[in-house]
Amino acid sequence: MADRRYTKTHEWITVDGKTVTVGITDFAQSQLGDVVFLELPSVGRKLASRESFGVVESVKAASDLYSPVAGRVTAVNDKLTSTPELVNSDPYGDGWILKLELAGDLPSDLLDDAGYKKVTEASS
Repeated sequence: MADRRYTKTHEWITVDGKTVTVGITDFAQSQLGDVVFLELPSVGRKLASRESFGVVESVKAASDLYSPVAGRVTAVNDKLTSTPELVNSDPYGDGWILKLELAGDLPSDLLDDAGYKKVTEASS
């Protein structure tokens, strides 16, 4: 997955032009357990890089979600309202959380696959 980047807080992004898709990683969903609810931002909301934009709740815990980049929310995954378990079953596909119109450059501290693997190994 050469085009995917990660944060140390376990969010992932893919970039297509100025559109950034955001989700949580497979590692994050496995640590959370069964996801039962997501609080999602409204379309049009502007987010700063690292700003909390919502909450993911599971049978084990509730965790804040953080935007890996600065931008304006252009879409949220409405499927997650009725089927939040998509985050568990397909975190890199149908379980995406939101799309942003990128404002500025990508942060330099986003991790590639190898860098993120080191983070998860240290957490295990």
